[in-house]
Amino acid sequence: MIGLHHEEEQHPELLHHFAEPQQQRDAASLGMWAFLATEVMFFGGLFCAYLIYRRWYFGDFGAASKSIDATLGAINTAVLICSSVTVVVAVWAAQTARKTLLVAMLAVTMLFGLTFLGIKAVEYTQKFEEHHVPGPSFSFDHVPIPRHPGEYANPRHAEIFFALYFVMTGLHALHMVVGLGIFSWLFYMAWKRRFTPEWYTPIEIGGLYWHFVDIVWIYLFPLLYLIDRHP
Repeated sequence: MIGLHHEEEQHPELLHHFAEPQQQRDAASLGMWAFLATEVMFFGGLFCAYLIYRRWYFGDFGAASKSIDATLGAINTAVLICSSVTVVVAVWAAQTARKTLLVAMLAVTMLFGLTFLGIKAVEYTQKFEEHHVPGPSFSFDHVPIPRHPGEYANPRHAEIFFALYFVMTGLHALHMVVGLGIFSWLFYMAWKRRFTPEWYTPIEIGGLYWHFVDIVWIYLFPLLYLIDRHP
């Protein structure tokens, strides 16, 4: 009992059901990796559906993809890559007790996340105005198929593409919103100077989640924005 109380005094963040900080850190990491494995399976089903329909309606998907603003997608890709860099710097700042830098990097990461969502909102607004949202008002008539002179996209097939586009990017945006919530809590904790070189596990775990969301987008961008873009 004396040893347990001594451990709690040295490591106030140590939960009572863990014997030592390293055990708690390993358990947290394992839990996050297990969660990310379920996320891979979740998004994996959507990617499989996309690849099947892309195979069936190759030209129609190419025509639908060309209606999406690839420039906005590229900007969002750069934004997320930069946000991953700031997350790495935030973890390093926590490890080396650079508390001011840690707070700054968490704030910049959230700013990048908000920028991503803002650009995504602009994209969605464009699709609503162009009636490219699946449903009764959907319209995609007389659009030529890339590399197929004289042929035009089937509106039903294009609607499938946009259904996948909104589901996949929408779920990704939802994960980004969750990530912003996590980083808001991390920012608050960092502002209160709760993290130390001995205890920064939440920063690492939050960073793993953020990197996963970024990696999903790295796959979404070429599959949805860059197909059949060449002359």
